[in-house]
Amino acid sequence: MLPADDTHLGARIRSLRTGRGVSLRALSAELGISPSALSQIERGRMRPSVTRLLQIMSALEAPLSAAFGETATGVATTAGTAPNASPADGTAAGDTPDETGSPRHEGAPGAGDAVVVTRADTTTVLSLGNGVTYRSLTPVPMPGAEVYETVYPPGSTSSQDAEYLRHSGHEMGSVTAGRLTVDIDGVRHELGPGDGIRFPSARPHRISNDGADTAVAVWINVH
Repeated sequence: MLPADDTHLGARIRSLRTGRGVSLRALSAELGISPSALSQIERGRMRPSVTRLLQIMSALEAPLSAAFGETATGVATTAGTAPNASPADGTAAGDTPDETGSPRHEGAPGAGDAVVVTRADTTTVLSLGNGVTYRSLTPVPMPGAEVYETVYPPGSTSSQDAEYLRHSGHEMGSVTAGRLTVDIDGVRHELGPGDGIRFPSARPHRISNDGADTAVAVWINVH
C-alpha cells in the first residue's frame, strides 16, 4: 500500500478547487473555517478529519475518490482476458481514458464491463486526522458508489470538536475488527465484528472508536 502524504492530499484539494474556479476564501466560508486553516490543509501542514475532508469534497462536488488522485498504477487484467491488454496500466488495446483518467472501452457504456485487478502494494491510503486511515477497495472509480477500508485507532473520531456530518447519498458499513460507535441524530449505535449499519447520509452522523483496540470496517458510500 502506498501512503498519500499530506502534501499530495493538499495538492489534490487545491487542484480540485482551482479547477472549479473556487477561491480559497469562498470555499473556507462555505466550510465555516478560516482561509488560513484551509490554506494549511492545501499546503500539507494540517491533516483534515474525515468529516472535514468529506465536507471539502462535497462543497467541490467531487467524490471522495478524487482525493486519492489518479487511478493506482500496477493494474493488470486477470487470466482469460484479452491478451492485448497493456501491462503498464491494465487498459486493453482500443480503450481510452475518460475524463477522470480511468480506462473506458470504446463502444461500451463504461469501465464496469472490464476486468481490472489492483495489487495490494499499489493501492493508496489516506491518513487523516486522529490517525484514521482510508484505503480504497475499488480498483477503478465506479459510478455511484465508493468502497473503502477504514481504520480507527483507539480514541479516534471522524470529526473534530464532536462535529456532525451531513451530505447526500447513503452509507453502509460493516465492522471487521474492534468496535465502532456510530452516532446518528444523537442516537448511539455500538457495532462489533460482523455488525453492520445503513443510513441516509443526510442525517447528522459521526463515527468514533471508544475502545482500547483498533477498529477496522468496510464502508460503502452510495451517491
